[in-house]
Amino acid sequence: MTEDPYLEMVYEHWEDILKWYNLFVAKRPVMLFDVQEQRIYAYPYKEFKEDMNQRSQAILQDQYRRAQRNNQMVVFVRDNNEEKLVSYSLDLA
Repeated sequence: MTEDPYLEMVYEHWEDILKWYNLFVAKRPVMLFDVQEQRIYAYPYKEFKEDMNQRSQAILQDQYRRAQRNNQMVVFVRDNNEEKLVSYSLDLA
């Protein structure tokens, strides 16, 4: 696998993440996996972006646009215990 524990969590929950993504596929949501809650969320891009600081908004905007062009989804992993929020662009196909 990988040396990235958050990416491994995404892969462990991939089927469920993909299922939730596909429920809202027309809206091209941003996905979030919460480590402590062990829950998956699908957020509208605009609302998710608005909750970020200006620098993070710019990074997300670029990542989201590239993901759209490359048939990918943006998946965030939130770990409140470690105060981390990491993102990945992962292939849909």
